[in-house]
Amino acid sequence: MSKVLECQGLIKEYQQGPQVTKVLKGLDLTVNAGELVAIVGSSGCGKSTFLHLAGALDTPTSGQVFIDSTDIYQLSAKKRARFRNEKLGFIYQFHHLMMEFSALENVAMPLLIRGDSPKHAKQQAEEMLDKVGLSHRLSHRPSQLSGGERQRVAIARALVSKPSLVLADEPTGNLDFDTAEQIFNLIRKLNQSEGTSFVVVTHDLTLASRMDRQLKLDHGKLVSMSEVSMPEVSMSDSAE
Repeated sequence: MSKVLECQGLIKEYQQGPQVTKVLKGLDLTVNAGELVAIVGSSGCGKSTFLHLAGALDTPTSGQVFIDSTDIYQLSAKKRARFRNEKLGFIYQFHHLMMEFSALENVAMPLLIRGDSPKHAKQQAEEMLDKVGLSHRLSHRPSQLSGGERQRVAIARALVSKPSLVLADEPTGNLDFDTAEQIFNLIRKLNQSEGTSFVVVTHDLTLASRMDRQLKLDHGKLVSMSEVSMPEVSMSDSAE
């Protein structure tokens, strides 16, 4: 099975004056094609820092990140930005949609940025919005959409460029339980139909338990949660 993401010995340190804070301490991770991986951990443990490094949004103090066998930190900043646009999708807790643009325009934006024709970008955006059940909301702006619909637009935007890997930071954290259930089911459906790998950072153990693999970020490293008892209830039945 091919490797979509491979992190080797990732270290991330922040220095403020004489004080050095070590957030990641030699983190290793391999994600295979089509795999759904959950990463859990307490607030402030470095989950978002890890996503920024895996997503070529920040530079590690040391270590390597390979995406589709390419060492992303050996690329120039310009080539890395283009590689990120083509190979990666991002989903955030608060969707980060552009409020002045319609759902269709938001989803088409990654394709327009990389230089696709407006006609092709619009066609691909329409098809992806249809897959997430929003073909009737193409012209609506985010302010006219519900929280769940906004997150569906964000998922469509993450997948429109047909990336190898989607990195999701608390994708259901701002949603009610029923809507969160719908979003997870959508992620699973798109994972199966598109063959896209997902790495999902979450504090929700119930959501994590439904992924293919669960890892915990602990003291700057990832450890398996395969031996940890995970809840086996639906997300709509749980309460945090």
